[in-house]
Amino acid sequence: MSELQDLSVLIRSNTPLILIETPDESRVVDLFRHVLMHVWRPMYRWSITEGLRRLDMDREEDAGVAPDITSTLRAIKAADTRGVYLLFDAQGYFGYAGTQRMLREILKRRECEAHTVVMVGNRIELPPEIETLAVRFSLRLPEEAALLKMVRDEAALYQRENGGRRVEMDGEAVKAIVRNLRGLSLVEARRIARHLIYDDGVLGADDLPKLAKLKFELLNKSGHLHFEYDTAQFADVAGLSRLKRWVAQRRAVFGGEAPPGLDPPKGILLLGVQGCGKSLAAKAVAGGFGVPLVRLDFGTLYNKYHGETEKNLRDALSSAEQVAPCVLWMDEIEKGIASSDSDGGVSRRVLGYLLTWMAERKSQVFMVATANAVNELPPELLRKGRFDEIFFVDLPDMPVRAEIFRIHLERRQIDWGGFSLITLADAAEGFSGAEIEQAVVSALYAAHAAGTPLGEALMLEEIRATRPLSVVMAEKVQALRDWAASRTVPAD
Repeated sequence: MSELQDLSVLIRSNTPLILIETPDESRVVDLFRHVLMHVWRPMYRWSITEGLRRLDMDREEDAGVAPDITSTLRAIKAADTRGVYLLFDAQGYFGYAGTQRMLREILKRRECEAHTVVMVGNRIELPPEIETLAVRFSLRLPEEAALLKMVRDEAALYQRENGGRRVEMDGEAVKAIVRNLRGLSLVEARRIARHLIYDDGVLGADDLPKLAKLKFELLNKSGHLHFEYDTAQFADVAGLSRLKRWVAQRRAVFGGEAPPGLDPPKGILLLGVQGCGKSLAAKAVAGGFGVPLVRLDFGTLYNKYHGETEKNLRDALSSAEQVAPCVLWMDEIEKGIASSDSDGGVSRRVLGYLLTWMAERKSQVFMVATANAVNELPPELLRKGRFDEIFFVDLPDMPVRAEIFRIHLERRQIDWGGFSLITLADAAEGFSGAEIEQAVVSALYAAHAAGTPLGEALMLEEIRATRPLSVVMAEKVQALRDWAASRTVPAD
């Protein structure tokens, strides 16, 4: 059924109390005006500033009742015709015994008509005695047609306010903007559209990163997600040829409508040796798909109070779905869901909810999980179907090490043409990408201290002075590589 039909059914069935959480009060009033076309009843709205006013007439009329909530409830109880009463931001008044009792008598129809009371507010929390009598009604989010109309209306308003200057609109960019505004209420979407339009009078492809940032800041009220503003492109990542090809094959399906019989991609797990580029690869996946990257910090989820950790996870995943399309990066996931006997079962409940969300989500959220300690991951997470694929990011081979040296030298504006990249790569056998970067940084410091330009000899000296993790923790690194050899797909 439609939103209007659902609400009409609640009114016709004499629902005593309806709770609507939304910042868009005007939309609620407009929706109830349409309901009156199907179910006629006197309709009133109340706020502490305007008091009780009748809405179902040709124009709003003051009901002649004192604006305080007690007088309003008395007027509702005394009304001789059952009506619909919209109370805006009234929930704070029902912590008092007198007003709470009077409301309960209205809801239980004690010596009064079968009225329907509707509470509207951003967040509505009521005493249990009242909550049990209520039905929560969620406004449906606007579809793309409504969002497109809103964008055009805002563009027309800009033109009127700026002496007839029209907004320059790229047709394809506007479609992408409207698509990315989905998941927001009309009020929230309008706020972002105005920001984009009034910034420069243009709606183009350059507005998409700005839109993603504004949308994230609007929705991430919990603070458990972090927006990564600069996602690395695959050109910035050396190696990982299989992973790059895998993402490229799925980009069109993830960004648009999946053809019949082809499920959209859901997520990957990146295992690997520390420092080999799993985090950079996660950022590059977002760059490859052309969508924002949001990172979930498991450390911020855990709370000492019972049930709060699971609630924090639900809020974080809900925020990620509203930011969609996006890539959700769960870094070092084993630290958040590793089973423990000392946490009262919190980690098991977190894992259970995460697995359910992974299986049932319909939104365009592509999950990238990274992990270092595979032995700490629960088997439920690793079974086939949880992730589309499990990639192993191994120590870079000779050509990839040479490419990593080139990238880091070039990034620091050093002419790498004067270096033998093959010689450097050969000397750095067993180095991870992070260790190669630190060797370049150390060599730069040494050159600066000596007052000489960076040369190949100094670079080789720093490489030989470094003991990579593959040597320091040789047994653990080799055990991980042996485990992954027959169980994962090489990323390179």
